[in-house]
Amino acid sequence: MNFFSDINNLVLLAIVFLSGGALVAHTLRQVGAKVSPLQATQLLNQNKGFILDVRSEEEFAAGHIKDAKNIPLSALKERVGELDKAKGRTVVTVCDRGLQSNKAASLLGKEGFESSSLLGGMEAWRAAGLPVSKKKEAA
Repeated sequence: MNFFSDINNLVLLAIVFLSGGALVAHTLRQVGAKVSPLQATQLLNQNKGFILDVRSEEEFAAGHIKDAKNIPLSALKERVGELDKAKGRTVVTVCDRGLQSNKAASLLGKEGFESSSLLGGMEAWRAAGLPVSKKKEAA
């Protein structure tokens, strides 16, 4: 008897695929949206994006994306109200390599913001040859 000819096996196989698909979808939703440096610059150029740098003040001062707002990840929950003017735009969160910015994007999503993390963080931004400001910008 062939495995696929038994209806019970087909039902079990369908359940396995559906539950696996649901697990993958849930995992992807938790990871959150990511944008490449090119996509981030497009959002900024179209005035559809807002950059939030979640690194420390020292790291931010050493080099950041022009017009970025700096709120360290450790203070983001308490200071999220400072981002109200960014509602309606995609908040692109930035850190060194993209790990901390994922946490920030997730937190902002729970607060009702449309948010994405910069894939590869400032390392990817610099590697793409995009401009970096070294003085602190008022945002």
